[in-house]
Amino acid sequence: MSELASREQLRMSFVRWALVTVPGVLLLGLLAGASVPAGADNAWYAALARPGFTPPDWVFPVAWTILYILMGLALAIVLNARGARQRGLGIALFAAQLVANLAWNPLFFGWHHVLAAFGLIVVMFALALATAIVFGRIRAAAGWLLAPYLAWIAFAGLLTWSIHRLNPNADDLVPGAVSTQIDL
Repeated sequence: MSELASREQLRMSFVRWALVTVPGVLLLGLLAGASVPAGADNAWYAALARPGFTPPDWVFPVAWTILYILMGLALAIVLNARGARQRGLGIALFAAQLVANLAWNPLFFGWHHVLAAFGLIVVMFALALATAIVFGRIRAAAGWLLAPYLAWIAFAGLLTWSIHRLNPNADDLVPGAVSTQIDL
């Protein structure tokens, strides 16, 4: 037998990685999303002028759930590719783009920094694109699994930029989640 591991062993190794990465990425996304009220539950966001192409609030959790599952699967594929060149780089890029992703919700919905949130999306897109390219070099499927994420980030960037353009003073629209309501 010239193989180090059978196809079944390799498949089970991937499944074990996926059983960790998919729930892990989903949990991190859930925690970031729950860190501050979003959508209609956020008085500041509800008061913003939004472009006509803004999806209904229910679309966001559905889209992010699907995207986090795909991201977790892509990461599992790369983690399972032991010995692959650029594996460490791909994992580091994935972690960096995920940190940027998780920071966006508090920055936008919590601190109301629309322009900074747009800048973060630009950084997130660049990191996610680099991640997809490196993942694709390791395993093509891993790179392609990030394609919907890249499309959604681009859409989110357009949406955030449009909100900034429609609300140039959005930072001052409603007191932030971390501010007090006490006047001295």
